[in-house]
Amino acid sequence: MTTATVEVGGARVPAELQVPDELPGLPGRSSYRLDTVPDAEGLFTLRSLDGPETRLFVVDPAVYLPAYEPQLPADPSGAEHRTLVVVHPPAGDEPATANLLAPIVVDVATGVAVQTVLDGDWPLRAPLG
Repeated sequence: MTTATVEVGGARVPAELQVPDELPGLPGRSSYRLDTVPDAEGLFTLRSLDGPETRLFVVDPAVYLPAYEPQLPADPSGAEHRTLVVVHPPAGDEPATANLLAPIVVDVATGVAVQTVLDGDWPLRAPLG
């Protein structure tokens, strides 16, 4: 059986992600599917596979925010990770924004994902555009 993968930051990550600690504001969901958005490099949908149906947009910061290089907590296992940031769609005259304070960190090998609140002065709603 072949496991579906998605390319993020030059690495293939499992398309099915497991979130052991629920994402804030999304109780009852621990499994998600990461899918590319056609014709939009580095833009993905993240859909819940359990609990109430939910769809988030996330981006590969290497594509949309190349200067974004947060210091992530050390992983004692030495596992390879990729980072995704949640995007809030534009509303009216307001541009789309990205949550740089709390990226989703994905273990490339296992597909385990954790939303991590960073130390430092990262914006919760950084304008994209």
